[in-house]
Amino acid sequence: MLDTIFGGTSSSRLFQEIRENRGLAYAVYSFTSAYQDTGQVGMYLGTRPDNLGEALGVVGSELRRLREEPATDEELDRAKENLKGRVVLALESTGARMNRLGSELLAGAPLESIDQVIARIDAVTVDDLRELVDALWSPDRLSAAGIGPDGEQFNQALGAIAPAVAEASR
Repeated sequence: MLDTIFGGTSSSRLFQEIRENRGLAYAVYSFTSAYQDTGQVGMYLGTRPDNLGEALGVVGSELRRLREEPATDEELDRAKENLKGRVVLALESTGARMNRLGSELLAGAPLESIDQVIARIDAVTVDDLRELVDALWSPDRLSAAGIGPDGEQFNQALGAIAPAVAEASR
């Protein structure tokens, strides 16, 4: 749900602010990769060199906002509905359902019915998201990588994130 709110959909904070409101990038999103005992959360931004500093400044502002207010009630409700819809749609085929059951068995995870999964989604609160932000997006856990013609420009642009991250960690 946190991914959905932050950058996982076209109605997410990052997408709306960076792409729709400011036109700074065509591609911007967050993502998760979860495994049994590890995983990653990340963010991708594809932009022109002349938009990099401003776009990363917005990323820094949105990271700070995420720490201060992980979700409004409306964002949380929309994220819950989005996630419930994706869960149900992902299990429309028999093959997908069997893959889900097999994956859960291999991972030693409990076998839950769709109704149980939906109930767990509905039970998520803003406080739950706040705890998750603290665990996953804390400033001391952040790192960055860039691909482009000018490494120094990238390093300078990262300075646009640093004030927001440093402020969030106080």
